[in-house]
Amino acid sequence: MSLAKRCIAESFGTFWLVFGGCGSAVLAAAFPNVGIGLLGVAFAFGLTVLTMAYAIGHISGCHLNPAVTVGLVVGKRFPAKEILPYVVAQVVGAVCGAAVLYVIASGKAGFDVHAGFASNGYGEHSPGGYSLVSALVAEIVLTFFFLFVILGATDERAPKGFAPIAIGLCLTLIHLVGIPVTNLSVNPARSTGPALFAGGIALSQLWLFWIAPIIGAALAGIAYPAICKSSEEQR
Repeated sequence: MSLAKRCIAESFGTFWLVFGGCGSAVLAAAFPNVGIGLLGVAFAFGLTVLTMAYAIGHISGCHLNPAVTVGLVVGKRFPAKEILPYVVAQVVGAVCGAAVLYVIASGKAGFDVHAGFASNGYGEHSPGGYSLVSALVAEIVLTFFFLFVILGATDERAPKGFAPIAIGLCLTLIHLVGIPVTNLSVNPARSTGPALFAGGIALSQLWLFWIAPIIGAALAGIAYPAICKSSEEQR
């Protein structure tokens, strides 16, 4: 499959992740009487990745996340020369997803994009009021384990056909842990889309949601082969 087609698939997939995941938070989480709450938002993010993994996993690998791409490069599962095209495609898809969500959400009277718009943050912008250090540690650790699961589930020794389920459920789990801390990112593209529309503090804090997930993913890319490769493979 050509690089161009794979990048287009990544854009569509990341669009779906942002529109579906952030859309559930913006449109449905607090809907009167039937709001889906934290649990529903966590499952929405997991379902976006699960469904897209089956839809485009065979085309682009379904990274949908610059941190995942970096982690796979560090783990020697993806060529370094294709990092930039993939990351650009992911960010474009995320911004487009946020743009469509903004058009829909702004059709309701009283909508205020600056109130959050599912953006990520720490301190006063953290849903639970968690500090910068808490946010940094949470994003690094949760991205580390997300990548560790991805690397394990897609290992050639793993059961075939089940990787999207494991990865989607892992993303659900880490959202259950991380939403109160940062609204959970583990994905620089997912953070960038909403932040560009929310502006203000969301944009000024965006740096953390690039740095922390990439650090966590890179560490997983180092750790998984070191821990999980057989002695024959390490020779």
